[in-house]
Amino acid sequence: MATLVRDVMTAGVAAVRPDASLVEAAQLMRAQDIGGVLVALDDRLIGVLTDRDITLRAVADGVDPLTVSAQSVCTTVLVCVGPDDEVETAITLMRKHAVRRLPVVEDGRPLGVVSLGDIARDRDPESALGAISRAAPDQA
Repeated sequence: MATLVRDVMTAGVAAVRPDASLVEAAQLMRAQDIGGVLVALDDRLIGVLTDRDITLRAVADGVDPLTVSAQSVCTTVLVCVGPDDEVETAITLMRKHAVRRLPVVEDGRPLGVVSLGDIARDRDPESALGAISRAAPDQA
């Protein structure tokens, strides 16, 4: 029997409003120890904002992260999966679109995220990625 996305995903949504500043988004990422947040309005997914987006689309251009909105630098062409999709579908989409995480959406509402780390923990927990993904975050 195939493993479903719901069985490996990180449930719950770390999200910011479209008008949230990049500082607010980065602070949420730090607090949650995650590399990306969803950008949502009224429970509808608008985009995905990653730490890489903030770095390459804002900081590298010298913009003020206090005045730039999450929506202005997030990825809005979204590749998503549903909770009842097979993990193989998620893997195929990640490969095809060269992404590390996919929003899990049902009826247009975000339910969580499935990441490479989630899949590695499930499929190959003794691999380097599986072990890193299981490890507790460093306290800086």
